Amino acid sequence: MKTWLISLFAICLFAISSEKDYTFKGTVTAADSGEPLIGASILIKGTSRGTVTDIDGIFSLAGTDSCHTLVISYTGFQTTEVEACYNLPIKVGLKTGVALDEVVVIGSSVEQKRELRGRADRKVSAEYARAPVSMMAPPSPTMAGGYAPFPEPASGDNYATINENGFIPTATENISTFAIDVDAASYSNVRRFLNEGQLPPPDAVRSEEMINYFQYNYPPPVKGEHPFAISTELASCPWNNNNQLLLVGMRAEEIAKEDLPATNFVFLLDVSGSMNRPDALPLLVESMKILTDNLRPEDRVAIVVYAGASGLVLESTPGDNKTKIKEALTQLRAGGSTAGAAGIQQAYQIARENFIQDGNNRVILATDGDFNVGISDNSSLETLIEKERESGIFLSVLGFGRGNLQDDKMQLLADKGNGNHAYIDQLSEAQKVLVNEFGGTLFTVAKDVKIQVEFNPNYVASYRLIGYENRLMANEDFRNDAKDAGELGAGHTITALYEITPSLTAAATDAAAIVRLRYKQPTASTASELAYNVDARSSMFGQSSGNLRWAASVAEFAMLLRNSEHKGTANYEHCEMMARQSAGRDPFGYRKEMIGLIGKAKSL
Repeated sequence: MKTWLISLFAICLFAISSEKDYTFKGTVTAADSGEPLIGASILIKGTSRGTVTDIDGIFSLAGTDSCHTLVISYTGFQTTEVEACYNLPIKVGLKTGVALDEVVVIGSSVEQKRELRGRADRKVSAEYARAPVSMMAPPSPTMAGGYAPFPEPASGDNYATINENGFIPTATENISTFAIDVDAASYSNVRRFLNEGQLPPPDAVRSEEMINYFQYNYPPPVKGEHPFAISTELASCPWNNNNQLLLVGMRAEEIAKEDLPATNFVFLLDVSGSMNRPDALPLLVESMKILTDNLRPEDRVAIVVYAGASGLVLESTPGDNKTKIKEALTQLRAGGSTAGAAGIQQAYQIARENFIQDGNNRVILATDGDFNVGISDNSSLETLIEKERESGIFLSVLGFGRGNLQDDKMQLLADKGNGNHAYIDQLSEAQKVLVNEFGGTLFTVAKDVKIQVEFNPNYVASYRLIGYENRLMANEDFRNDAKDAGELGAGHTITALYEITPSLTAAATDAAAIVRLRYKQPTASTASELAYNVDARSSMFGQSSGNLRWAASVAEFAMLLRNSEHKGTANYEHCEMMARQSAGRDPFGYRKEMIGLIGKAKSL
């Protein structure tokens, strides 16, 4: 009898230990074009198991049963549910249209949500208990899937007015000064509009952010000298045969993730009512989980949330305690007004309390930018951020949502907070910003970086800086170290383009211009200055580097979207051809994606 029971027990143990994950594989494409969708979300219905597609639209996902219902979604496309079995690869074509009228990003089952809420009730921290009710309350059951559906076109979005740079005669002024811009929010926001079948508002298109969304193959810096290297190039202009393009490129030093200093993060998360939509708080939560997965034991994270008031929902926690961090994120619900300034002040306070000497101390603000309680006007927020940044804590701003997107406010906060601004429209963008470009986004190697170009009037008759309208500086501020400028992250590349009109009586010269650059080390108060001559020898556009040709393609795309008066002979067919010919190496598919966006803009 005992032998039989032992055998039965062994069989049961074997059955339990033999439980395995079943792998589901497939491809997700756009139904109308057949193009693969990069970063589409695949979720096993009723669970939190999910993944995203790669650059070929392919996914692989482990399940716990031989067959599952998969929920497949992508911004701008209709969410689809398919039945899939582990040994049968599937191919799904998503139709364009309004996406996500239910929460498919979180994907937790009712039972899981009840258990998580119960766990929170049993183990609520004193700080969490002080947080406003709207931060923890479940969403209204009257809303589809618990969150408000997507609205009509985003009429409530706000963008700073862009007065496009014009040509300046060198006889009037031959010096141009601006702060660098590593932000790329404009590109992903433009992508969101185009994927939804709309052309973006002209002021949503910032040419420099479109150009700097992409990495460029500039020579790396010499180790031990400066944290970056400068490249310059001169070639004919593809949209105006009489003009030339001057490229000024910068490449920051690469720092391996394991060599980055310890990080003190404070996640400052907007859980107000305006974030109560599928492309806002649920996407925010999943994005923060992606970042959490890449934290190291020496890193630390605290979470501050704000709605009608602000509150601490997670004390500073080691990065290897990922379960605790993710559970705090999972509990968040949206509702109430937006006391953003109070949240900013509390987040900086928490960051100061956990400051890591010689480390990376940073607040990550995730929001739609709508502040409507307390300090809310741009001037007062600017003063607040300028005061807080004196503590040596940097600020990164991640934008989410639409219909109420305060892009102008987020630009200001990131600019004045010695940080950067990204817009997260889908999980693949979170992967790009928070994982693929982790060092560039979240670790600064040089601050207050300014560029000044002095054109040789004997070679250049007039010039126009493409983009950087909100980064222009007075020439006399170039050597004023008290003036704030842009920050450069590890591994980042920066690109600036000038369209120039050569002098009709150009004299023989070795230099078309002098490029000067001024910067500070991240903890320094005084700057260093470098200077480089620009070779006056110009190449034909077709013989120029892939860097210049791709940057010109993106610049032309931005001019077409803005309907710029300086677009010359540019058109979408020409832009698409240039982009295809200059795409080059594209490991993540970002350039291929832009070529597809050019086609969408052309059809609109």
